[in-house]
Amino acid sequence: MQKLRLITTTFLLLLSFPSFSEELDLELVLLADATGSIDDAEIRFQRAGYAEAITDASVLNAIESNIYGKIAVTYVEWGDLLSQDVVVDWTVISGKASAHSFADSLMEAPRRAYGRNAIGAALLKGKDLIDNNDIQGLRRVIDLSADSANNWNGPTISEARQKVVSAGIVINGLAVLCRHCSGRPVTYDLEERFYTDIIGGPAAFVVTADSPQTFADAVRKKLILEIASRPEDANRIVQQMAHID
Repeated sequence: MQKLRLITTTFLLLLSFPSFSEELDLELVLLADATGSIDDAEIRFQRAGYAEAITDASVLNAIESNIYGKIAVTYVEWGDLLSQDVVVDWTVISGKASAHSFADSLMEAPRRAYGRNAIGAALLKGKDLIDNNDIQGLRRVIDLSADSANNWNGPTISEARQKVVSAGIVINGLAVLCRHCSGRPVTYDLEERFYTDIIGGPAAFVVTADSPQTFADAVRKKLILEIASRPEDANRIVQQMAHID
């Protein structure tokens, strides 16, 4: 009887642990602004910046520099409380072919997200996508881009950030200031608001794009900083990229 009880307890314990189909270096949710200030041309501009960055040799180098040499990425466009669209579902990127497949899917998908800013809801959508996938990443990151720090509906940014960071997920940010690549410049210090209100977790950071010319470059640098597990690797790759540019 005692032996049967031990076997049953062991079985139940095994069931309580999640089953992962793949282990890799990073789970990365890219949350891209698709609110009312972003028109369809700007949506495509943003996507093109990410598609160009994810296939860039420097970004692929950052992926290869890690333990497993592969990451999982999903791209989500967010609007209001009820509008968060998974444009490209979780994709494992381990080299040039998978990176280009992700980029092609990103550029081909239609737009579905609209509405006024609900950053809190977007952050919780990112958390949900990480919590409910079948991937085990050594690190977990949500990367939010926005041209304002407003939150007109849904959960507050503060409560969403607290839930995300408490779950061991880092929030990084891309503050978009350029009018012709994503919305209108705001009257307050957007970068400062990202630092004080949005990002969180160990080594969280903000990258700023202040012109159409700097947008793609900002995305590349941001991805490298997120992907490379060691700061020295990230710095080395960014310096090499600057030298090539």
